Amino acid sequence: MVPPLLLLLSVWLPGDSCRAADIPEDITAEFSVRLYQRLQARGDQDNIIFSPLSVAVALGMVELGARGDTLEEIRQAVGFSQLVPGVEFSLLQNLTTALSEDDAQYVVRFANSLYLQQGVSFSPEFVHLMKKYFRAQVETVDFNQSAVVAQHINHWVENHTESKIRELLSPDDFSSLTRLTLVNAVYFRGSWKNQFRPENTRTFSFSRDDGSEVQTLMMYQQGDFSYGEFSDGSQEAGGVYQVLEIPYEGEDMSMMIILPRQEVPLATLEPIIKGPLLEEWANNVKRQKVEVYLPKFKVEQRTDLKDVLQELGVKNIFSNNADLSGMTDGKDLYISKAVQKAYLEVTEEGAEGAAGSGMIALTRNLVLYPQVMADHPFFFVIRNRQTGSILFMGRVMTPEVVEPIEDFDSI
Repeated sequence: MVPPLLLLLSVWLPGDSCRAADIPEDITAEFSVRLYQRLQARGDQDNIIFSPLSVAVALGMVELGARGDTLEEIRQAVGFSQLVPGVEFSLLQNLTTALSEDDAQYVVRFANSLYLQQGVSFSPEFVHLMKKYFRAQVETVDFNQSAVVAQHINHWVENHTESKIRELLSPDDFSSLTRLTLVNAVYFRGSWKNQFRPENTRTFSFSRDDGSEVQTLMMYQQGDFSYGEFSDGSQEAGGVYQVLEIPYEGEDMSMMIILPRQEVPLATLEPIIKGPLLEEWANNVKRQKVEVYLPKFKVEQRTDLKDVLQELGVKNIFSNNADLSGMTDGKDLYISKAVQKAYLEVTEEGAEGAAGSGMIALTRNLVLYPQVMADHPFFFVIRNRQTGSILFMGRVMTPEVVEPIEDFDSI
């Protein structure tokens, strides 16, 4: 049998910022959207959270050791085929380095680790390039001791995600055939530029697309935001939908929220989302005074990327046809598993653990300005405004649920 390679990704996003150098714009937007749409097809009523940039980085690490058709599949799927071969490694290095620069306004960390089976010969050039482009920590382990290795890697992931990503791996993920494991962890913490005041947070009904309602904590603020109303012109997206951009401290990073009309299911809007449309939204929202109602929410997801990537054309790396000969002397490696685990929490100030105020019924006031009422499912993107690189993408179908208080007069 062919020895497998294990590819793992973990992401934490506790809330809500980043600065980029003069680097080329990210070209993986379409790849990001295609990933999202494959995940969307798997669960009609599920929340989604994942990091497209993290997936691109992990595939970049594999690409360093890929050759022939295996290499071309990765380049084609991610969007690198339009680049001179090899340029993508510097692009990914520049994107992640720029986002990871020290800045008191936010914390972004990319951490890459490479675990090699002891006693197996790996290409020194591959290990060198992993360290050069991805700053990878390289360790030798014995995958035969699966429980010990799983605990060791899980501990590494926890340390790089402030303990938000736990139990990424189990002993069952390894076997005597495992030769190499790649782990990519992304950690993001920041604050909104304009924070929501906790005393304005109230309970509110959130209408799910299946017709049910849940009670959730709704944040509120009125302020100047980049806002626009868009339509695809064919009514396929249910007519006009809203796009709101909320900047993080420092303004280089933002969360973009895309909200269909109240009566329009998010599934009606999702098919029109394309890479160029993300840029169109960013370029055409205009700064104006807006009333924003946004639920506090947590989304967490473990995604098996193997099937998703195969559907996007990355097939060879998961089969006996894999040519990863840039990693070892022989063509005897393939990837057995590709996993990402992501977590996002959005609160009033963006930091974890913000307390909401008493649960008091929220009523709509007289509308004087455009109003974004996210009391039904919405799509979101967290992106760098300078490069367009998408750190995180997802949707909220069900926010945090709170027990309703029946007697509001008693509060």
